[in-house]
Amino acid sequence: MSEQNLTIVQAVRDGLYTEMNLDDEVLVMGEDVGKNGGVFRATEGLWDEFGDDRVIDTPLAESGIVGTAVGMAAMGLKPVPEIQFSGFMYPGYDQIVSHMSRFRTRTRGRYTLPMVLRAPYGGGIRAPESHSESKEMFYAHEAGLKVVIPSTPYDTKGLLISAIRDPDPVIFLEPKLIYRAFRGEVPEEDYTVPIGEAAVRREGTDVSVFTYGAMTRPTLEAVENLEEEGIDAEVVDIRTISPLDRETVVESFKKTGRAVVVHEAPKNGGFGAEITATIQEEALLYQEAPVKRVAGYDVPYPLYALEDYYLPSVARVEEGIREAVDF
Repeated sequence: MSEQNLTIVQAVRDGLYTEMNLDDEVLVMGEDVGKNGGVFRATEGLWDEFGDDRVIDTPLAESGIVGTAVGMAAMGLKPVPEIQFSGFMYPGYDQIVSHMSRFRTRTRGRYTLPMVLRAPYGGGIRAPESHSESKEMFYAHEAGLKVVIPSTPYDTKGLLISAIRDPDPVIFLEPKLIYRAFRGEVPEEDYTVPIGEAAVRREGTDVSVFTYGAMTRPTLEAVENLEEEGIDAEVVDIRTISPLDRETVVESFKKTGRAVVVHEAPKNGGFGAEITATIQEEALLYQEAPVKRVAGYDVPYPLYALEDYYLPSVARVEEGIREAVDF
């Protein structure tokens, strides 16, 4: 395969272009996704290539965007609606929960919804209120939805293609903090990364660190720093929070006996609790220390000056790993 060096947002665009070129049923829709190319330029050039019928600028109405995509998918199309920021998904939440997640069950399998609801999510870019929240657990709680959060350009394209080809609906959350933070090798051809499989980013023996999305980078940096202190940490990138790859989580924990979970969503009811419960249920006898959660705080997402204090930093991750190892 020939390779290209892409950012995450470029990998999103490449994944969309690849599937739209291969499958005439795939279409993109959302606010400013057409001539403007989207607020982050994730759909740049697609309107020129595929035209109005397949790159559709919609009104500013998230409930209408999701509801229209549900109808399209029910009739055999493969819509990929974009919500400009994940904090704008709430007006469409009724459509997501009442229709998008339940259509297969409601029709007893007669209809599926091959649709992917994309949204930039997460903090760190100094955006205004409701632009920076991490509410992935809203959607992970809904049976019938898959929830995918990539952390590398390679995974972004491969997981997006898998999501578009999936017969059931997928929530695809893109960590905008790292949209353009780095580049990675991405094949020009089409390929898939399986939904529901975590990735071990670093092998280790002392402690397992579970993370995903934008927090993967500070986690890996923290683990590298702690090598100098003799701490050998394993890093598992969850990638898909629903369905969760429980087998990889449990096998990693059985090897190390200690765990840290890192995510930018609030700690209360966050994904760290699900990792912790999985460990308690399936690997309790291997446990040597309490599971440590390094997360956002249980407060409204702060603006500007306090944003760096809210997000898990390299230093906070290091401290959490030390606490788990030193217990």
